[in-house]
Amino acid sequence: MAATNYLKYFNVLSLFDTKRTRDIFQINPTVPTCRTEAKEIHVDVFDYNPSHLEETKLDRIESSFPYKDNNNISWINVGGIRKKDLELLCTHFDVHYLLLEDILSIDQRPKMDEMEPVLFCLLNMLYFNESIGTVEIEQISIVLGKNFVLSIQEDAHRDVFNPIREKLRAPNSKLRLSGADYLCYALLDMIVDNYYLVMEKIGERIEFLEDRIIRSSNKRSLAEINALRKELIVLKRNVSPVRDLVNGFIRTDSDLIEDKTTKYFKDIYDHIVQANELAESYRDMMINLQDLYLSNVNLKLNEVMKVMAIVTCLLAPATVIGGIFGMNFDKLPYIHNEYGFFIAAALMIIAPIIMVFVFRKRGWF
Repeated sequence: MAATNYLKYFNVLSLFDTKRTRDIFQINPTVPTCRTEAKEIHVDVFDYNPSHLEETKLDRIESSFPYKDNNNISWINVGGIRKKDLELLCTHFDVHYLLLEDILSIDQRPKMDEMEPVLFCLLNMLYFNESIGTVEIEQISIVLGKNFVLSIQEDAHRDVFNPIREKLRAPNSKLRLSGADYLCYALLDMIVDNYYLVMEKIGERIEFLEDRIIRSSNKRSLAEINALRKELIVLKRNVSPVRDLVNGFIRTDSDLIEDKTTKYFKDIYDHIVQANELAESYRDMMINLQDLYLSNVNLKLNEVMKVMAIVTCLLAPATVIGGIFGMNFDKLPYIHNEYGFFIAAALMIIAPIIMVFVFRKRGWF
């Protein structure tokens, strides 16, 4: 990739801003939730069986209630979070009040809970904002019940589920022929696969930054290292707990997960373990980049000190000669000689030349 293509990743002002640090670390789960409610919600419903598909967009949350017990598989995706609407939804679909609190929470740690008659998981979808070079998160809650899946997300205008929608529209796809547990697997798998896209973007930035540090190290390079380390913290914080979440689906004894579907969750588990290892590798690379930066800075300082030492050594003979012949004594060698100045100047020139020859012969520079 051309170097100019990387320039869009960097916002100079954001490199020296500490607000990002506050956003990352100032998370206190004991503080009461203060979520800004969405002005509007979007409810998308995919109601299907192997031979039939109904795709519907609803304006009211109550319109989704008939899909609970219609003998089809129903995927109800709610975009936008409003407490009143979610209370109605959770009450109708028998979702425990504690799970509703998790859905309404902010900066919740990814988790999986089993509260009859549903399975619940909460995690974050990750996006990479290329304009400012940051990892953005969107909390999503997934509820698996008998013949239905509820997905509640914060942003109604973006998600990573379009490939799933396309597969549902295909008559003989695996999704259409399988149950709600397989749909739940597909949603989790798509979220985890998108983690790799985000990590790929971060990997490109690390690669470009490494090249820049090798060529020239400056304060901007150090600022970019710190900015990337913050994004890796966000990445690691959201990716690492998903391993336990997926493991919960593998180990559950719930009748909502068929035995033949468990192997698919094991595939997600393998992917998330690999994602964790990749995130760890990126963190090690950032530590190595910081060491590389410090080594380059020290190398430059050594080069400067070396040049200054050589210049000082080369000027030493001239300083000595000038000091001797500048003393206020009446009797000094050649002080009244008409060629005295030229002899002193010649010595000042010849001595450094000899020193340069000796230094180069010894390989000092």
